[in-house]
Amino acid sequence: MREAANASHLRRNFSDARLLIVPEVYWDWCNRAVMVMQRIDGIPVNAVAELERHGIDIRKLARDGVEIFFTQVFRDGFFHADMHPGNIFVARDGRYCGVDFGIMGTLTEGDKNYLATNFMAFFHRDYRKVARAHVDAGWIPADTRLDEFESAVRSVCEPIFDRPLKDIYFGKTLVRLFEVARRFDMEVQPQLVLLQKTLLQIEGLGRQLDPDLDLRRAAQPILERFMSEQMGVRGFLRHMRAEAPLWAAAFPQFPRLVHRMLADDAPRRVENAILELGRVQRRQSQILGFIAAVLALLVTAVFLRM
Repeated sequence: MREAANASHLRRNFSDARLLIVPEVYWDWCNRAVMVMQRIDGIPVNAVAELERHGIDIRKLARDGVEIFFTQVFRDGFFHADMHPGNIFVARDGRYCGVDFGIMGTLTEGDKNYLATNFMAFFHRDYRKVARAHVDAGWIPADTRLDEFESAVRSVCEPIFDRPLKDIYFGKTLVRLFEVARRFDMEVQPQLVLLQKTLLQIEGLGRQLDPDLDLRRAAQPILERFMSEQMGVRGFLRHMRAEAPLWAAAFPQFPRLVHRMLADDAPRRVENAILELGRVQRRQSQILGFIAAVLALLVTAVFLRM
């Protein structure tokens, strides 16, 4: 039943079916041993010659695959984690069709923020930001020297980014990055292991369809939109809308809480503490005055003897 629930969840996420068709689950015929869903009629995604015979734009198909993956990751935080060619078909109209929902990955908001920051920093070759993202996410110790980690990341990435775009595989780069981070005591994150495996599958499939596929160009608009929604004005407004019901529920309690605070003897305790502090200060002033008078007498006596 878990696989059926995964399929149903993914279908809701892509309810417009613009790029991805997810078969409908027929719950009335499902049980713990049997899953019944809508029949998918499509061409295997790696049957390139057949896809071309049906007039499908292969380059667009490669870009759409990247968009589907990054949309699952950054918009939904719920992604198909077994996207090998045996689980992906293409409808006659060029849309993807997915099957086999037994292995799915999930990401928290923190995971998504970390990944988006890292990908954008990669695209701009800002390795300091990559290092800082790992520390901020708590995935490497807070006392890690950022300059050392930044240098290690640069040593991995610079040789890769100096290649032509068609020879750059971001999935492999992500694998290398995790290997470097583990040398700095990064904790193993199971969801990221699934993610890097899926990214390798998607990127390999995309390059099989279009050897000149530019993953950065396909992914960057999605990442920028996500960053804007999470950290920009739109993100602030979205979080405010999400918190509004909680504020609405708490607001009627404010008068009762204020009354309780005023009825409590806390203000009297504060007033007594202030009075006691005043008494201590006056006593200290008296002692200091006495010491000053004694010092003055001693100085006067010394001058008189001279």
